[in-house]
Amino acid sequence: MGKIVLSLDRLMAERKVSLNQLAEQVGITNVNLSKIKNNHVTALRFSTLAALCEALDCQPGDILSYSQEE
Repeated sequence: MGKIVLSLDRLMAERKVSLNQLAEQVGITNVNLSKIKNNHVTALRFSTLAALCEALDCQPGDILSYSQEE
């Protein structure tokens, strides 16, 4: 089975947005945003994904991708 890979760290670097700035904009804690950024989550609320897309001016596909495991 494959897995969903989050590219939030790359997107944040491209947009030059800090963890603290983005956490405040999205309305989640730094700890939870850090877990998302580092791919240490097994679920992501659509409302959080929508808030990330709004804050980063992107589409969900810019944050999420599918990777097949060998």
